[in-house]
Amino acid sequence: MNIEGAFAVALVDYTSGMTLGTLGGSPEFDITVAAAGNTDVVRAKLRTIEMLGLNEPIEDILITLESQYHLIRPLHSRNGHGLFLYLALSKARANLALARHQLRQIEESLEL
Repeated sequence: MNIEGAFAVALVDYTSGMTLGTLGGSPEFDITVAAAGNTDVVRAKLRTIEMLGLNEPIEDILITLESQYHLIRPLHSRNGHGLFLYLALSKARANLALARHQLRQIEESLEL
């Protein structure tokens, strides 16, 4: 939540759709519902990469709305397999390149 423009963040298990932890959100933006719904996005992209025979991991997935950015970053550490970080940002307040960089740093320092 220290990332400029962030208004919600979650750690999610994409194999089950369960949210393991959240911060932020609002009555208008239920981070738990949004995070669980994005498990389908992650699963679909992983299937597509496998069908195409691409041997590369996903760095992040960006969904752009009129007023928001949604960043999905699958974790690649041994203990993070099957998990992703989900970050919702206000487009007016966020620096997308910096947010991606900071999310990558968070992933690298995350202890599971």
